[in-house]
Amino acid sequence: MTNGPGPTVRRRQLGKELRRLREGAGKTIAEAAQWVGIKSPTISKIENGRQAIRPTNVRLLLQLYGIGAPEADTLIRLAGEANQRGWWASYGDTVPDWFRNFVGLESDASEIDGYDSELVPGQLQTAEYAEAVILAARPNATRADLTQRVTFRRERQERLVGNTPPRLHFVLNEAVLRRPVGTPEAFAGQLDYLAEMARLPHVDLQVLPFSSGPHAAMGQTFTVVRFPGDEAGLDFVYLENDRGALYLERPADVEAYRTIFNQLAAAALTNGETRQFLAKVRADTGERE
Repeated sequence: MTNGPGPTVRRRQLGKELRRLREGAGKTIAEAAQWVGIKSPTISKIENGRQAIRPTNVRLLLQLYGIGAPEADTLIRLAGEANQRGWWASYGDTVPDWFRNFVGLESDASEIDGYDSELVPGQLQTAEYAEAVILAARPNATRADLTQRVTFRRERQERLVGNTPPRLHFVLNEAVLRRPVGTPEAFAGQLDYLAEMARLPHVDLQVLPFSSGPHAAMGQTFTVVRFPGDEAGLDFVYLENDRGALYLERPADVEAYRTIFNQLAAAALTNGETRQFLAKVRADTGERE
């Protein structure tokens, strides 16, 4: 973990501030783009934190918006920091941009709350489980590609269990633990790993049993990512599918999903009960081996 926000968070901070200043100056996206000499969609991506911007272009925008020192100096410096390469950049040929962006954000988060209905979340997957999931989606994947993807998952996990890790709170549908993935030995190892992770002080793991009946998140999987202190305005909900991801950043949307998550957590087994449930499923799995 770094001592301060990573480049992805800094890019989002800068984008939000540039949008605020543009709107405060009464300028349109088209006017800003023309002034700098870039296209309007690029300005939109920059303001949404989806694309980096060169410090020289930040200086030009601030001139247009009538912003001088020391605020301009601070934002230009922030642009330089936002252009630094994150550790995930080396996996560009393996991991899509929209997911690398999420990984860059999660390592700076203070809290990550997630509901999964089909599979163990990537933050808690063993290498064997991850490989089986990848092969199910990409049966023609090469051994080199598998190794690269599994290595990415491992490095991602290592950065979520450092000296100051984010609080991880996951609610898993019972189906996640009932659907065998990989060999019986590999699936048993995944159950053991979940039980081990559930004992960590910064991890809260709950199972939503079938007996709880219908619930507010039926048919969906989501993650709520929250940031500390002054970065709280960057909180978002992450919705992923096989082709991309959607970020919901409006406070009303974040709060709505927080409410759904709290309802799920209230209906789910406690952390202690979940460990007992894992032990029972593990015993059943052992009998089938």
